[in-house]
Amino acid sequence: MSPVTATAPVRRLTVLYDARCPLCVHLRHWLQRQRQLVPLDLVPAGSAEARRRFPELDHAATLTEITAVGDLGQVYRETSAWIVCLWALAEYRSRAHWLTTPAGRPFARGTVLAAARYRSRVIPPCAPGAVECAAPPGGAWGPR
Repeated sequence: MSPVTATAPVRRLTVLYDARCPLCVHLRHWLQRQRQLVPLDLVPAGSAEARRRFPELDHAATLTEITAVGDLGQVYRETSAWIVCLWALAEYRSRAHWLTTPAGRPFARGTVLAAARYRSRVIPPCAPGAVECAAPPGGAWGPR
């Protein structure tokens, strides 16, 4: 990350979520219903759209960990991605700030680990190139 993007404000975020995961899809819809201080674009991880927007990302990794990308190329993964998503929401910005503190960070990390544990139980592991793990077709990420 360049010094400019490290200090520049985030004005828009793209959240890459696993469209095969019921929890991820539920959270996608929840994020869409919230009042956003920073607009969120929700795009299935590993999809053609994600690859077009972010060719430099490790798209296999985005299928295993939540990833958010800022409008100037800032990349947030795992716990930091959850926190920045909450930071983008009007009702949760102060909570996001608390989650970055020494007291809040373990809670944020525990939440991410619980979500990962749930995902590992409902989504079978993918072999490289497995058809059932293919990204959704082009229009699958539109509002529902």
